[in-house]
Amino acid sequence: MLGHVVAKVRLRNPHDLSRFVDLEFLVDTGSTYTWVRRERLEELGIKPMDRRRLRTIDNRIVARDIGEAVIECMGRRATTIVAFAEKRDNEVLGLRALEGLGLEVDPVTKQLREVEAILAL
Repeated sequence: MLGHVVAKVRLRNPHDLSRFVDLEFLVDTGSTYTWVRRERLEELGIKPMDRRRLRTIDNRIVARDIGEAVIECMGRRATTIVAFAEKRDNEVLGLRALEGLGLEVDPVTKQLREVEAILAL
C-alpha cells in the first residue's frame, strides 16, 4: 500500500440502484477485491454469488463470500466484486474496483487520480 489513501465512495445494489450507502474506504492496492462488512452488503440487498479462498496480508487463508456491487468514486461508476468482510476484517477499496473506475493512486500526492485506459489494437 502506498501510504494511507482514503476514498469517498458510494456503494449501490446493482439490481436496485436506489439502494446505496456512502462510505470512506482505505485504498489498498495490494488487495484484489474491495472488502465491505457483511451487514452493510446485506442491508443493501446484495447477496453472495460464490465463496472464495483468499490470502490475507498476514499470509492466512480465509474463506469469504463474494458478490457484485456498483461502486462510484470521483464521478465514475463501475461494477466490481466485493468480499463479504467479517467482523475482524478491514474494509478496503481494492485494486479491481480502482481499475474498473479508471483510477490509480498517485505515489507523490497520495491521492486518487484518473488514469487513461490502454487499448490493445
